[in-house]
Amino acid sequence: MDTGSWIAIYMPLFIIFIIILPQQRAAQKAVLLRIKKRKGKGVVKMINELIKKYIGKNCQISTGNFNNSVKGKIIDVNENWLEVETKKGKELINAEFIMSIKILDV
Repeated sequence: MDTGSWIAIYMPLFIIFIIILPQQRAAQKAVLLRIKKRKGKGVVKMINELIKKYIGKNCQISTGNFNNSVKGKIIDVNENWLEVETKKGKELINAEFIMSIKILDV
């Protein structure tokens, strides 16, 4: 193989493994550190109390990266977990990773 082929094959791999993946890991560590700092301040209890107001309502819950969202009815809030009934069945969502909740019932 000539030099151009080697560069065309291995340069994208180099970019992924040396540049992109370490940046994603650092971002995830920063989020986890922020969550650990919040835990000691009673924020989880406050989050649960806020979410308990929406039990029985249809909501769209956004959980962060890549526009992950769940549409369904909030059934229960226990510790820092939400039980949501969706079309596919019941799902559990960690309340610490919720970015937003949109109420679909009006």
